[in-house]
Amino acid sequence: MSPSLRKRMFWVWCDMRARCESPNHKAFANYGGRGISVCDRWQTFDFFVDDMGERPDGVSLDRIDNDSGYGPDNCRWATRKEQNSNRRNCILIADGEETVTLREYCRRRGLPYRAIVKRYKNRHWSLEDAVTIPVGTGKHSHSLRLAA
Repeated sequence: MSPSLRKRMFWVWCDMRARCESPNHKAFANYGGRGISVCDRWQTFDFFVDDMGERPDGVSLDRIDNDSGYGPDNCRWATRKEQNSNRRNCILIADGEETVTLREYCRRRGLPYRAIVKRYKNRHWSLEDAVTIPVGTGKHSHSLRLAA
């Protein structure tokens, strides 16, 4: 690994540890503050590099399960789009055999995401009703469907 790539990896490793271990880090509340930690093996930089390999361009460190800590079984290199789909606040929905974010589901079906998420979060519709009742039909259609 070239010295510049090693330096990039070192800063990824340092920031990962700081998020989990330093109360002064700006993101500590979302990591260490809620119990996210770095595994014992990754307390050593060289083991982190051995397990993760070189960081490809255009990706960053991502935890597969956001409620678990940093370690070789729970981390990957991911694009910004992959990371944005792997946030605690994402709404997940089944799309056939696959589970996707509500945003991706709407994109695939040409549905207006903002209207759908407003129905679900603000108006407390079921997720099924929010995505199946045509947008623009108003409460009347929702009431009719519930009565049926």
